This record gives sequence, C-alpha cells and structure tokens, in this order.
Amino acid sequence: MITTTMNDLPGYEIEEVLGEVFGLTVRSRNIGSQIGAGLKSLRGGELKGMTKMLAEGRAHAQERLEEEAESKGANAIIAFRFDTSELGSTWTEICAYGTAVRARKR
Repeated sequence: MITTTMNDLPGYEIEEVLGEVFGLTVRSRNIGSQIGAGLKSLRGGELKGMTKMLAEGRAHAQERLEEEAESKGANAIIAFRFDTSELGSTWTEICAYGTAVRARKR
C-alpha cells in the first residue's frame, strides 16, 4: 500500500477516488506509567513510556487505515494524516486518516 501525505502521487495516475478511510485506536495508560510520568514531569525530559505507547498506537491506527483502504479496493492512500486527542485523564485517541485511491504507474 502506497501511503503519502501528499495530495498526488508523482509518477502515478489516480484512476479512481474511493473515499475517506480511517484507522482508529484508543489507548489507556496504566497506573504505573502515569505515576512515572508524573514524577518525570517534575524533573523534565522525555517520557519514554508514553512515547513508546504513542508510537505503537500510531502504527496500529495506520494498520487499520490500510486494512480499510484495501477493503475498498485501493492500492494507495493520499493526504495521509494523524490526529490525537485526550479522552478523560488516561485515554488517548489516535486516528489515522486519508483518501483511498486506485492508482497506476505512468
């Protein structure tokens, strides 16, 4: 699956736009990582546990996005983006989205 943040695919012709596609996951931080993050925030620096959780969440959201695009018959996703938001004090929503297209090499 070709996935790009651009609105076109250089070297490809977009034959058909199949519509919006989304990949969504909601992650919960465990109590241990919350306590550790709280203590770390007092000293400053990277919250490695949180960084790892978000990286894994993005990968999972992107996998779901690509699965949805494939189910529509797409071979590429253009205008790919991520969005995140906090749900309550311990949940993070991660959404990957873009436009599913069928493209062919010129």
